[in-house]
Formats: sequence, structure tokens, C-alpha cells
Amino acid sequence: MGSEGVMEFGHIRRMTDTRFPYEVAVILPGEYFVSREPKVVYTVLGSCISVCLRDPLAGVGGMNHFMLAAPSSDNALDRWVDTGRYGSFAMEMLMNEIFKRGGRKDRLEAKVFGGGKIYDGTIDIGAKNAAWALDFLEQEGISPLKADVGDLCPRKVYYFTDSGKVLLKKLDRVVANAIAQEEGQYREKLQRAPAQSDVTLF
Repeated sequence: MGSEGVMEFGHIRRMTDTRFPYEVAVILPGEYFVSREPKVVYTVLGSCISVCLRDPLAGVGGMNHFMLAAPSSDNALDRWVDTGRYGSFAMEMLMNEIFKRGGRKDRLEAKVFGGGKIYDGTIDIGAKNAAWALDFLEQEGISPLKADVGDLCPRKVYYFTDSGKVLLKKLDRVVANAIAQEEGQYREKLQRAPAQSDVTLF
């Protein structure tokens, strides 16, 4: 493991998985991970969004996981507490880390996942998150290569930083209920997932 990842992303949990040739970095809501070394970035999304960004020429890629598009108020505390959970901050942090490692905005490839409607009620938080993410990328002049957002299901995402490929598993409603509860608490790890599921390669 290079010193880059240890020093700057030391808080991110790492694990090995015999299915993958690289170390897996597990990100939770409000977190992100970037690397020049080949890694797999893994997360589970309910109404949250993950944007995967990669500069194929610089060989650097990363992914974030945010819960809401932007702070709900101009309150200074709201802007500084857990800022990574907001897309407006999460995207800036992800892009800046890629640029620090030699990436360039005009070469970025993007993929967007998540935004499921896992909560009961009329307010679709996931749809708002997805719309915000896609609008942000459009404003930045970045056209997503793939966007798998919306629907009623949560998603399990594995992003390969070297190739830009994504393995995606859609989870069932039983898992959605558990994830909705955990997202609401902002602190529990999103680990509920069926042992077997179809895999789609993007």
C-alpha cells in the first residue's frame, strides 16, 4: 500500500476480498476516497448518491458518498459539521483530491449511482439528490458515462479506480428498510445486503 492512501485516507476502512485483485476501501456516508494506485472503492447507497470520477490519463480515480445536496440553511454550524455528507462539499473535495494527484477537469470520466426512493412518503430525497448530482456535473461540463439512479431499491457499488469499471448490485426492499433506518442515524455502517444477487458490469 502506498503512503499516499495511508496518510490522507487513514480513517477509511480497508479490507481484502478474494474476488478482487486490489485492496478494497469501504466508504460510509460523508466519506470519499481517491487513489493513483489501483483500488476498489465500495459503498452501499439508499437515497444517497455516489459519484465516481476518474482521469484515465493521470491514472487517478475516486468515489464519494453524500446524503444531501446542500446544507438546509445558511447556519455556519450546518456548513462545518459533517460537510462531506453534502454533495456541494463532497464533489469539491473529490475533485480537488483528483487534481492534487495530476488529474484534469477536462479529462474526467463520471458515473453516478444511487438516489433510490427507500423512504415512505411524498418527498423523494433520492430523486432530489440524483437531480442535483447530474445538474452539478452538467454545470461542470462533465457528461456522465453512466447514471443508474432512482428506482425503489438500494445499491451496492464497487468502483475500480484503475479501469473505471463498476460492479453494481441492486438490493431488495427488506434491505432498503434497514438502510433507510441507518441513513437516518447518519452514523451506522450500511452493511445489510443479500448474499447472492445479480451483478451488472458498467
